[in-house]
Parts: sequence; C-alpha cells; structure tokens
Amino acid sequence: MRLLNRSANGWAGRISRHRRGPLAGLMVLLFGLILTGSLYAAFSPASAQQAQTSADEVAKGRQLFLVGCAFCHGQNGEGVLTEDGNQIGPSLVGVGAAAVDFQVGTGRMPMAQPGAQAPRKDVAYSDDEVAALAAYVASLGPGPSVPTEQDYSTEGLSADEREAAIVRGGQIFLTNCTACHNFEGAGGAMPRGGYAPKIRGVEPKYIYEAMLTGPQAMDTFSNGNLSPEEKRDVIAYLGSLNEAPGYGGFGLGGMGPVSEGLFAWLVGLGSLVGFAVWIAAHTTRSNKEKVEA
Repeated sequence: MRLLNRSANGWAGRISRHRRGPLAGLMVLLFGLILTGSLYAAFSPASAQQAQTSADEVAKGRQLFLVGCAFCHGQNGEGVLTEDGNQIGPSLVGVGAAAVDFQVGTGRMPMAQPGAQAPRKDVAYSDDEVAALAAYVASLGPGPSVPTEQDYSTEGLSADEREAAIVRGGQIFLTNCTACHNFEGAGGAMPRGGYAPKIRGVEPKYIYEAMLTGPQAMDTFSNGNLSPEEKRDVIAYLGSLNEAPGYGGFGLGGMGPVSEGLFAWLVGLGSLVGFAVWIAAHTTRSNKEKVEA
C-alpha cells in the first residue's frame, strides 16, 4: 500500500512540475485555439463558404477591372490624371458597390471615351460579372451597398399607405428633382454638355442607386439627406406617373412650359397670323376686282 502511495505521489509530482513548465501555457493556448477553430468550422460551414465565395468574387472582379476599367481608373482604382492635370477617370475608392451596379448595370460604364455625360447603352457585362466588379470596388473602401428590393418596393404596403407614399414622394420630387429632370421625369439639358436623363420607366433599383450615389452632375442624396423611406416614396411617385394616363392630350414629351410655349407661339399664334394675312390678301383682291369691274 505504501508503495502504491509513493508511486502515485511520484506521478503527481512529475505532472505538477511539467504543468508549471514554460511550455505548458503555450500548449494549453494552442489546444484551445485548435478546439475553437474546429468547433467554429463544424457548426458554421456556411459562413466559411460565404467568405471563400466573396474572396473568389473579389478576385474575379479585379481581373475584369484590370481588363475593362484600369485604363481610366488606375490599376487599384486610384484614378488617372494626364500630364496637364486633367482627370481621365476618378478614384473609385469609397464609391461603394451601389455606384458600380448603377454605372455598369445600365451600360454607362465602360465609356468609349471620357466626356461630360455617360449615356445609357447596352450592358457589356453579365449580372455575375457586374456583381464581381461591384464586390471588388467595394473592397477598396467603404461605400454604399447595392440596395435590396425591400428598400425601394412598396409591395408590402396597404393601398392607403401606398397612396400616402406617392403623395410624400411627389412633394420630395417636385422640391428637389424637377429643376433638372422636369416635373414629369422627362429629363432636360444641363450646362457644359451634360443633361439630366429621362427617368420615366427606369428600373426602381437604378433610381434608388442614382439618388444614393449621385452619378455625373447629379447631387448625392445619402441616407442623411433623404432617408431610405423617402427614396422609396420618390420611386413610388415616379411609378404612379408611369401608370397615370395623359389627360391633357398631346403632351409634347412632357418637356414642360418651354416646349409648350414654343408650340403655342409657332403653331397657335403662327396659324392666327397666317390666317389674318390670308384674309387681308383675299379682301384686297376682292376690292381690286370690284374696282376694275
């Protein structure tokens, strides 16, 4: 019995001495990290897979960026300046995924050549490639993300709530947007070769992204300026314009009082002046014939 007690005490002493050794704490820490990592990978494989997918998407986006965008925006999105200080392409650091989704998703980018305005044209990339480019630019710096359908859709609202949203959106649009886009969203000319594009019939997601990022000469209406709900209300108002019939007859493209006034002067008053000249000429000819008779 004494021998067993001595043996047990000897083993306990050796274990105690090793536990107080300099490598014991490091081994315990390493074992804890391995155990934590194994449990995390076992119970959340979706998160790890999502992170790997995001990394692959960013890498794919960078390859597309180097081929189609780096000439104007630089290999790292830092922007490009000419020797005389003119800017070919602005920096994309911090513009966010929403700006890329708008510009590339509407075909405005890549541009054939730098200019005052980037017109909408056929899209050069697939949806997956647009998403990859947006992911890469988003990795350059924090910026607005691509909105979801819940941000700009009124599908979940009741009929009364939707009508109220349209009214609020109309007030916001008439206050902030009609100076450039016209009261019907038909667009208009801007200084220095630019123009405000027509926004009737444009996809709601792109209208939301335009307000959020401020492309070209447009002001930026961040969430601090216009809340997400107010942006949704503006989109609801524009949607109501698309659905409303034209009660005024020939609307002249909805270009506003300038085109309407020009039409009134040329067609309306011009017709009256022409009719008056015809009456005067006809009266003079009739009087002349009577005198000769």
